[in-house]
Formats: sequence, C-alpha cells, structure tokens
Amino acid sequence: MRTAGPRTEPDTRPPSSDPAALRRWALVVLALAQLMVVLDATIVNVALPSTQQDLGFSDSSRQWVVTAYALTFGSLLLLGGRLSDLFGRRRMLQVGFAGFALASALGGAAGGIGTLVAARAAQGAFAAVLAPAALSLLSTTFTTPADRARAFGVYGSVTGSGSAIGLLLGGSLTEYASWRWCLLINVVFAAVGLVGAVVKLEETSERHRAPMDWPGVATAAAGLASVVYGLGNAEADGWSAPGTYGFLSAGVLLLIGFVAWERRAASPLLPMRVVRDRTRGGAYLAVALTGSGMFGLFLFLTYYLTTVLGLSPLRTGLAFLPAIVAIMVSALLVGRRFVPRTGPRPLVTLGALVAACGMAHLARLDLHSDYATGVLPGLVLTGLGMGLVFSPTQNAATFGVRPHDAGVASAMVNTAQQIGGATGTAFLSWVAASAASAHTEGGAPGTRTAALAAIHGYQAAFWTSAGLFVACALVSAVTFRGGPLKSA
Repeated sequence: MRTAGPRTEPDTRPPSSDPAALRRWALVVLALAQLMVVLDATIVNVALPSTQQDLGFSDSSRQWVVTAYALTFGSLLLLGGRLSDLFGRRRMLQVGFAGFALASALGGAAGGIGTLVAARAAQGAFAAVLAPAALSLLSTTFTTPADRARAFGVYGSVTGSGSAIGLLLGGSLTEYASWRWCLLINVVFAAVGLVGAVVKLEETSERHRAPMDWPGVATAAAGLASVVYGLGNAEADGWSAPGTYGFLSAGVLLLIGFVAWERRAASPLLPMRVVRDRTRGGAYLAVALTGSGMFGLFLFLTYYLTTVLGLSPLRTGLAFLPAIVAIMVSALLVGRRFVPRTGPRPLVTLGALVAACGMAHLARLDLHSDYATGVLPGLVLTGLGMGLVFSPTQNAATFGVRPHDAGVASAMVNTAQQIGGATGTAFLSWVAASAASAHTEGGAPGTRTAALAAIHGYQAAFWTSAGLFVACALVSAVTFRGGPLKSA
C-alpha cells in the first residue's frame, strides 16, 4: 500500500551574518567528524594486546573489539543517512557527536570484554549517524565548483589518512598513556565538534518530511550486517566455513530483496535515482575498490613493520607519516586545483594507477628490505594516489542529488567504503594465508621457513591490492563523465 508522498518544511533558523565564516567553521567541524569515524576503525588495533592483558579476555573474543564497530556502522549507515534527511543534518550531527562521546567514555571505563564490545557497537551506531550527516552537510554547504573542490580536498585527505592517523595515535596513546585513551580521546574530539556544531553550524537546506521506510530499513540493516559478519568470519575461519557462506548468502539475498522493495516503495529509504546516475554509481564502486585496496597498505604493511622490521607500536605509527603527508599534499594541492577544471575522471584514473604502482613496489619487500628504500617509496606513491582518488570520488558521489536525498547519498559513500574495506580485509587475508600456506608445503619446518612464508603472503596481498587499484582506474575511466561536474 502506497503512503502519502513526501513534503518539505523550510528551516526557520536565521541566516548567518558571515557566510564565509560559516563555511570555514563547517569545514573544521565536518572534517573532525569524519576523522573520528575513520580513525576509530584502526585506533584500537595497536592497543589490542594491552587491552587483552588488562581485561583478561580470550583470543577468540579479541576480534569482536574491532568487528562490533564495523558491524553496527556498516549496517546502520543508510538509516543514519535517511534520518539526516528527515530530521535535519545539523541536529543529527549533534546527536552523533554526543552519542559517540558517551559510547567512548563507556568503552574507556570498561571493566570487562562485554562492556567494551557493547561500547564499540554503540560507537559504530552513532558513527552511522555522524558520517552521512557530516558529508551531506559538506555537500549542501559548499555548492560552487571551486568551494566544493577545496572542501572535498580537505575531507578527502582526512578520509584517506584517517586510518594511518588511527595507527599513529593508537600507538602513541598505548605507549605513553593507556589503551583506555584510545577510546577516551574521542570524548575530547566529540566535545569540540559538538560545541562547533551547536554554536557555529547552521542547517543548509530544507528538512524532508516523509514516512520512514521501515521494511527497507530492516532488509538493508539485516543484509549489510550479514555481509559484514560473514566477511569477518571469512577472515577468521575461511570462506568454506558455514558461518561465512551462510551469512554472506543470507546477506546477498536480503540486499536483493531490499533493492526489489525500494523499486516499488512510495517513500524509499534509498531512492534508485541516487545510484542510477552514471558518474555517481561509478563513484560508489570506485570508493569500494579503493577501500578494499587501501587495507593492503594499512593492514599488511603494519604486519611487515612489526614482525619483519621489529618496530614498536609507536614507531609503526610514525612509519606511516609519509603516507599521511602524501595524501594531504595530493588531495589539498592537486585535487582541489584541478577538479573544477578537469572533473574527477582524469584525476581518479591517474591516482588509482599511481597507488597501484606504490603497491607493486611494496610487493617487492623481502626479509632484507629496509624502510628507506623498500617501504618509503611505496608509501609515498600509494599516498599520493589515494589523495587523488578520495577527494574527487566523494565530490562526484554527492554531486547533483536532490537536497532531500543528500543524507542517504552521503550514506552510500560510507557504506561503499565500509563494505569495500570489510571485503578487502577478508579477501586479502585469505590471499595472504593461501600464499603463505602454499609456500610452506614441502619446505623444511623452522623459523626461516615461517618467515619466508609470511613474506610470500604479504607480497601476494600487495599485488592483489595493486590489482584492486587498477580496477578502480578502469571503473573511473569507463563510468565517470568527462569534463567538470555537471548535473545530469
């Protein structure tokens, strides 16, 4: 049965007396929101050994500290995006900041694994509110090509470098303070963001009034949760485990049902017009492929730095600094200057190929490689490439959508990156494990054989990541429209 069509209510807040100042504050607050969301996917990783020793939980429970965040974040993003459209992006940004702070405080004070996992799940749920609200506000605040290129340059640099910043910050806090500060630091970030959102930020568009598509919410959340959970099982138990293929199959079926329902719903959670646009749909796919390939850098290079080069958590985080700088340089200096002139297609294609070259260089690492000649060139190349990919794709993925679809279109960007990252982690882990296992077959047991097998696995993961970046280049070259962004 079809429900009544949507209606909009104009925002009654007074306009800012200084639009330029509003935009500057908006960029700071929204970039901070994105930094919190991205770095929390990795900031606890380095701290896990200390956390496990302090709270005394088992190895099998350890993965849930990471998985709980990814599970709720990935499954609730579309709901979070639609809530921003319905109730106002500024309001939902404030809810996201406040909820994230409370969840982080709970995790930082956790006395056992149950409380910690619950807190991480709550962080993911509020991140699913925070991320689409921030990106949709960015899209509706910065509307001219030059302003959008500048704003998305900053936002893209944060997206690309946030995982590395999480590793650096997590290593520093664990070594000099406590693992608890890997969670409590978010209270500080969220407090600053909340004050900025309340005092300086204004709603930038009309609020959309329509009935909530609860069947769509249920099928999307269940489908995405099943996919993320199945991919987590694939990483831990392999692709042939019932807990892997069972949940993946159920997730795919639920998502097919979700699409079928959305095509006929009167007020759909995800209007198909959002994803049908050629450039926008290509941007979502490019974000997913980049998210998958990116984990080849941050996951397996972390393994190499700690197990082969023997770096401490802090030095491992510091080792990623060149990648952070490279991402920011390419996103802020190159991307924002050329996107208004050329559009996203040449930049994303070039950036993905440069990132692929960086991963191919890392695939040459062996037991005798050093940081300066082995790791550093690959880090810089991959960082420069990723900076050219994230900023234009996020711009393209939110460009030209109807104002009342901005929230859910922004949620699709984060969903693509989250599912891409989860898929990449599971798939690359399987590739690395298979390559390492094949290398040990018939070999003499011993420490050196195990080390060589691990290196062989890392190399296979790096080569696969290079292939994912090449696929991203092909997608952008084929699907993105040429020239500067224009509404279809």
